[in-house]
Amino acid sequence: MKKIIITIEDLFDLPTSVIYNPDAYKSASRVIIDSRKIQKGDLFVAIKGLKLDGHDFVFEAIKNGACAILINSNRLKKFNSLKIPIVTVKNTTPAYGKLANHWRNKLNAKVISITGSNGKTTTKEMIASLLNSKFVVTKSEANNNNHIGVPLTILSADEKCEALILEQGTNHFGEISYSARISEPDIALITNIGDSHLEFLKNRKGVYKEKSALFDETQKNNGVLLINTDDPILRKETKKYKNRITFGFFGKPDIKGKLITTLEGKPKIEISYKGNSFSTTLPVYGKSNAKNFLAASAAALMFGMNGKEIVNAAKNIANVKGRLEVKNYSKAVLINDTYNSSPISVQAAYELVNDIKKFKQKIVVLGDMFELGKQSVKLHKGLSEIFKNNKNLFVLTIGNLMPHLTTELRKRNIKSIHFHLREALALYLKYEEIDNSVILVKGSRGMMMEEFVNILKTRFE
Repeated sequence: MKKIIITIEDLFDLPTSVIYNPDAYKSASRVIIDSRKIQKGDLFVAIKGLKLDGHDFVFEAIKNGACAILINSNRLKKFNSLKIPIVTVKNTTPAYGKLANHWRNKLNAKVISITGSNGKTTTKEMIASLLNSKFVVTKSEANNNNHIGVPLTILSADEKCEALILEQGTNHFGEISYSARISEPDIALITNIGDSHLEFLKNRKGVYKEKSALFDETQKNNGVLLINTDDPILRKETKKYKNRITFGFFGKPDIKGKLITTLEGKPKIEISYKGNSFSTTLPVYGKSNAKNFLAASAAALMFGMNGKEIVNAAKNIANVKGRLEVKNYSKAVLINDTYNSSPISVQAAYELVNDIKKFKQKIVVLGDMFELGKQSVKLHKGLSEIFKNNKNLFVLTIGNLMPHLTTELRKRNIKSIHFHLREALALYLKYEEIDNSVILVKGSRGMMMEEFVNILKTRFE
């Protein structure tokens, strides 16, 4: 199998590129932006970030074996004495994206790109788990879903890759369109449209406008669009697209899911497509994961997998860290959903709390939801609609915005305490009588709610 390389022609094709010492260039088989990971023969791209500037590590990259460097043209003076090939461009960040696009078009892989307000990382991991049983898979790792992370993931795939799974995130207009032009998806999936990143995207209409750029770019490539018709915005707004395959639990989608039951929080799901059906009980918790699994199965079906293959592969699905992770102890069930938070995901997590019947008492520990813009107060108040008056429910909150929820809960006679100090909440969780409970801990990433998860783990282990 022929190794993928970046040729001199690829470098000349970069907008604004000028190449110094071009005769010395030997095609690079890797494109690297971290000087510590450079190996002999790699092309080093110096990216200027918010905290670090790759131009400060050029000499380290060369020492480690870089065969050529790509830099901003205004930094040439510092490096013009070098004898290796130097490629200058006006801005290395879009040049890096362009190189990733060249690489993508040299791959033999099918590309599936995933975005959405909730569930995209879990869905991505589920798709990878299903496809990995039959194909050579490369997927986005960690938070590599932005204008740097998407090219990074593409460039990590090699000639053996058959399925390239990309998570494409956003919090500003234009980000999805940019990364989708680089990735040129064969299959595109939007999990849902919710109240996420409203600080810049304003409202759900803005969220859809930004996310739907993934469908626009995929349609240009005659790719397949996987459309969740259970989402009212996606159902209404996507009828204009061609090559649509719909999925959902309601109505008459092409790929129909049916939630049969939940076994102590683990959903059993049946999926039907083109007259065939298959069912499985998922090894992960939560009805939201049934939705994620339906989306993942839709993607697997588009890759040519059949129901039996999907059911067998589903056994290997595992929880994504910090997303509805359930730990059973003798005196508690602990649900760690601390990776991030939004109104939709709070509702999904609370549904799981109620689906777990091991203990009657339910304790919900909530931190602020971020990036909701002008709707922050309204959406925090609105969380009260999720909770029902239950003598066995106790809601504990922390953060600058959560007092708005606590006030609403008290109006509904739902037991709630707001903690102004993290230390106070920590002491409460360490020493108060909370045994024999199902305990959910959830909040946006910046709230560092995992601190409270660790306190509870230490208490109950």
